[in-house]
Amino acid sequence: MPVPIAEELAKKQQAISVAEFFEKNRQILGFDSAPRSLITTVKEALDNSLDACEEASILPDIMIQIRRLGKSGVSIVIEDNGPGIVREQIPNVFARLLYGSRFHSLKQSRGQQGIGISAAVLYSQLTSGHPTKILSKISPTSPAHYYELMVNTKTNEPEILHDDIIDWDRPHGTRIEMEMEATYVRGRRQSVEEYLKATAIVNPHARITLIDPDNNKTTFERVTDCIPEPAKEILPHPHGIELGTLMKMLRYTERQKLASFLRYSFSKIGLQTAEEICLASGLEPDTPPSELGREEARKLLDAFKKVKIMSPPTDCLSPIGEDLVYKGLNKEYKVDFIATASRTPSVFSGNPFVVEVGLAYGGDLPKDERVGIMRFANKVPLLYQQGGCVTTHAVESIKWKQYGLNQPGGGLPVAPAVLLVHVASTNVPFTSESKDAIADIPEIQSEVELALKEVGRKLNKYLKRQGSLKKRREKEVIITKVLPKMAEILAETLDKEVPDINPVVARVMGNLLVHRQVYPNSNGGLDVSLKVANYSSKKLDFRLHEILPEQVNASPEAKIVRMGSDNDHIWNISLPVGDTRVITYSTTSKTRLPDSIVEGVEEDIVTGAKAIKGL
Repeated sequence: MPVPIAEELAKKQQAISVAEFFEKNRQILGFDSAPRSLITTVKEALDNSLDACEEASILPDIMIQIRRLGKSGVSIVIEDNGPGIVREQIPNVFARLLYGSRFHSLKQSRGQQGIGISAAVLYSQLTSGHPTKILSKISPTSPAHYYELMVNTKTNEPEILHDDIIDWDRPHGTRIEMEMEATYVRGRRQSVEEYLKATAIVNPHARITLIDPDNNKTTFERVTDCIPEPAKEILPHPHGIELGTLMKMLRYTERQKLASFLRYSFSKIGLQTAEEICLASGLEPDTPPSELGREEARKLLDAFKKVKIMSPPTDCLSPIGEDLVYKGLNKEYKVDFIATASRTPSVFSGNPFVVEVGLAYGGDLPKDERVGIMRFANKVPLLYQQGGCVTTHAVESIKWKQYGLNQPGGGLPVAPAVLLVHVASTNVPFTSESKDAIADIPEIQSEVELALKEVGRKLNKYLKRQGSLKKRREKEVIITKVLPKMAEILAETLDKEVPDINPVVARVMGNLLVHRQVYPNSNGGLDVSLKVANYSSKKLDFRLHEILPEQVNASPEAKIVRMGSDNDHIWNISLPVGDTRVITYSTTSKTRLPDSIVEGVEEDIVTGAKAIKGL
């Protein structure tokens, strides 16, 4: 009797290792082209290094070195000063897919699935045939452990080809070296250098050094020594739970009573809220959770919606902060104006998230191109699939003309500007495993749009003010050309010295006037009178500096700060509209006095002194 075909087919069926699956589908993880494969490898190693350093409260110092190998290969080394990895864990961390510590942890982190760096190791061995070399040290008194590893794709287990203890002149840290088919490109938005630049902007506490294949060294310096406040792990929120997940939690919990299960399995459910949920679901608080079936679980889900439950806590997030967004953009771009906005935390499907936006305008940015969008998720740059990302859709939905930018045909505006959009969440809803774009979640798009509108309003205010200042400058140029000529003609006619026209210019322009008059005194020095008058339309608060070669007694008294061989005499002045102050002092020297300095008032509205933002 012939064997049934179903039995023949059954003999061919077998389980597939996750490593074997990704071996045949590496493009899913971002290894789909030679340039992108290199960026993906850098990204995964960098994410691990930054997360490890922050968890250990270490200021990250990361080095990336890339060398060419033949026509189509590269060698890449990533070294950090993190806490290191204990010996027993090194093979699993680097050569076993879906192995990590963050998958079951509800808090913001760069890596989550435990795929990243082990996928890079897998790609390396597939394209080069060489093992990955890892060196790690956990303390100055511990030895460094050296491994050469490969991934066994049949079993998804690490294969240890070499295991040794060696000397390493680092107190702690990890070094990984691998070879692969990849291409180093430069001068493109999607390049290793641009990726590191973007990473440095949203991780301003990190120092990142790149040594490229031509041995050029680029260092992205840190701009702060403050390590970000670490995100704290939270329990799942009831509003984000699905039926199957709830049934699993009920089946495997160690709690003996339903009320206790609710209190200790979810965030923001206390004793009273747990009792309200039990009442709304029609279930007894003392019911053993493991005895509840599908219908009871559904009743609980319905009760979650009926009972008012507070939003999940937001200490599970670690945003960048507006100040550091500003510093990061200011460090990497030469621009005229920067605006930042940070939204209050919000929630989608029970997952807390926060949106931060920065806008850099003018300076060296190209004027006739569409604005650049820098997209980030949990402080990680997103370089690919820009058109399929919710942040791009939010930018395109804004009517930028009302904020002063040209937007021909809709879509992205044309302006010398860069937009930075950062979404931080316990669960960023990516559109694919390669984590290149954020899905179109309405709550996220709404928050991004609101943040974009906020920086748009700040930009519009700046542009209007610049237009007003431009007209003022044009008016002042005309005045300063005409009045001196008139003064010269009048002085020549009356046979007198040419008068100082600054007081007249200040009155006509509505400026802050600093008018210095100097007279010889009987002691062989100089008597100095400083008249400070506010002809503008608003009250002005500022600091007036006189930097002199000696300390002088002034009226009113000044604060004196030593500056090398000079003495900075400082007056804090608050001057209402139309008001005047007079400062007097005497010097023992007849040397020419440097210009007065006004700190805290825009240069365009100061006459008779230098204006600065701050000393």
